[in-house]
Amino acid sequence: MQPPFAVPPGDAAPIVCGPHRLDLSIPRVMGVLNVTPDSFSDGGRYTARDAALRQGERMLAEGATIIDVGGESTRPGARPVTAQQELDRVAPVIEALARELGALVSVDTSSAAVMREASALGAGMLNDVRSLEREGALEAAARSRLAVCLMHRQGEPQTMQDAPHYDQPIEQAVGDFLLDRIAACEGAGMERERLLLDPGFGFGKTVEHNLRLLNRLQALDDLELPLLVGMSRKSMIGKVLDRPVDGRLAGGLALAALAVERGARILRVHDVAEAVDAVSMAWAVINESSGDNIRETSS
Repeated sequence: MQPPFAVPPGDAAPIVCGPHRLDLSIPRVMGVLNVTPDSFSDGGRYTARDAALRQGERMLAEGATIIDVGGESTRPGARPVTAQQELDRVAPVIEALARELGALVSVDTSSAAVMREASALGAGMLNDVRSLEREGALEAAARSRLAVCLMHRQGEPQTMQDAPHYDQPIEQAVGDFLLDRIAACEGAGMERERLLLDPGFGFGKTVEHNLRLLNRLQALDDLELPLLVGMSRKSMIGKVLDRPVDGRLAGGLALAALAVERGARILRVHDVAEAVDAVSMAWAVINESSGDNIRETSS
């Protein structure tokens, strides 16, 4: 008899991510690489190409399967940047990671122009917090042939945490929104097998919303697509544990393990080595086996 929330290894076909094949029969770790000056947790540390490349190399060595490069901060209150500003930040890093390290690169962007350029530079995944709702993004993503992650959010970064409210249970609201975006993608000609889903912890949600959403994450199973979850260093940890950004690692690892237990297949994190250990340990318990190694990369 399996324990509650146990998720057996899947047998779905690998997701095509540009030149890579991403096997999600076991959970994977995505390393966060912000190349912005104003990220909430590490802004300014990796804005130089070489510093970003070395950080990407470290995360791959620590067990990350995917490197998620972002050039526009989406923290609460963040100001938008132009597509050209974003491109100037991310393009050299995407190219270096893909060509010099052979990395599976995800690009955290909502800009159609950035999506097009990222695809040409060797990226394998588009990770959009706005679920392709910006002008031209849906068409650009469809033409890219890359994997696409759709995220739920309420509002925009400037105002999303100003008293967020839902008229239905949060898990239902998230599910309905993502179902609508899946339909939009399929209507634009995207194969369902290219899609991943992110419930959007911290994006237009109170602490109570976030806690309930994680506790009931399996409500999203009906969407039948892989889940990507990002809670690393977020304010929900700080508010529950009264910890500053640099003191949230333990809380984040607990959330990552709980997310794996509830079905998440990609964990988006800042602290890769620690997260790989936490995810590996959770997966071993779920499957009562130490045989699967999440440090194995995609092909």
